[in-house]
Amino acid sequence: MNDVLFGDDLIKILLVLVLGTAALIITQRSLTSLFSIYAAQSAVLAAIALVLFAREGTSSLIFMAILTVLSKVIVIPIFLRRLLAVMPIKRDLEFRYLTPIGSIILSTVLLFVVYQAFSALSAALEVSRLFILGAVIGVSLALMGMMVIMSRRKVVTKIIGYLSMENGVLLFSLFMAEMPLVIEVLIVVDLLMIIVLSAVLAFGIDSSVEAFHKRLSQLGLESED
Repeated sequence: MNDVLFGDDLIKILLVLVLGTAALIITQRSLTSLFSIYAAQSAVLAAIALVLFAREGTSSLIFMAILTVLSKVIVIPIFLRRLLAVMPIKRDLEFRYLTPIGSIILSTVLLFVVYQAFSALSAALEVSRLFILGAVIGVSLALMGMMVIMSRRKVVTKIIGYLSMENGVLLFSLFMAEMPLVIEVLIVVDLLMIIVLSAVLAFGIDSSVEAFHKRLSQLGLESED
């Protein structure tokens, strides 16, 4: 019983850390810090999967943790650091639609709304409050990643937003979805993100979205010639 309570408390602490990393991603301007925060966020997700494995003994959770460490803590950050090594800029100072403070305020509102929605469904879902909390933070993390995509201009920063959204989906699935399907989807998405990072490295490492599309269009025209 004490072990279960300790596991629940540890998961709650890790969920708070996930929210903290999400808030830092929204407000961070330094690309070095941004990449490190993403890797740390992914490591926290792997830790949550390990705690759930210790609590429930579901073998797919340990595979999820290993896959998360390999892809999100090691491989994708390596690609991101390769980007950083050749980028002429080290900070993304451009925001649009939402300022960092505005994004934090909106994130708080969204977290409250999502929590209220899941609280209303908790009886019908027949799951514990801890699992509801994990699902709430997972959905909120995905929405916060979406805000990063909306509020930042540089392509490489938007990629962090997409990766953060993926982490939100992963966190939600740890508490609410079937693991084998999630693992397969996670592999596909990570491969796609590696391809995108490679494309950014080749064509538009410091571009805004508009400039990146322009470079790709020019490349297509040159190929036709």
